[in-house]
Amino acid sequence: MTQNQNNAQSNVNLSSRHLGMRYWGKVEVIEEATTHRINRIEIKPKHGIKPQIHYHRSEHWIIVSGTAKVICGNEELLLNRNESTYVPAATFHRVENPGSIPLVILEIQNGEYLGEDDTERPYELNLVKSVTGSE
Repeated sequence: MTQNQNNAQSNVNLSSRHLGMRYWGKVEVIEEATTHRINRIEIKPKHGIKPQIHYHRSEHWIIVSGTAKVICGNEELLLNRNESTYVPAATFHRVENPGSIPLVILEIQNGEYLGEDDTERPYELNLVKSVTGSE
């Protein structure tokens, strides 16, 4: 194995899978590295993730089971198992589960920065504006 391959291997973390529970379902980090992260997202029936935007990463969503209603920019899609969509950086997006079974998505995040502080949500921006009085 070359030095570059060793460095690439050491930047990928496969062993520390962690699970995040949310009111709408759960997120499991499957793989994490400096410039990418792979998540397994499960969304409960009739629930969804609030609209959000990331400036430093894009996302690719692959539907594993269930049906996803995706809003990406001005486009609305209904995706079924084995279908996918791409969410470019700096694009408002959301996903919800209109169905009666759990929606399972594989999410591949790719970008120079993957921190959660790169996530903005419109309702948070409106709350800050109303509290500070700024436009």
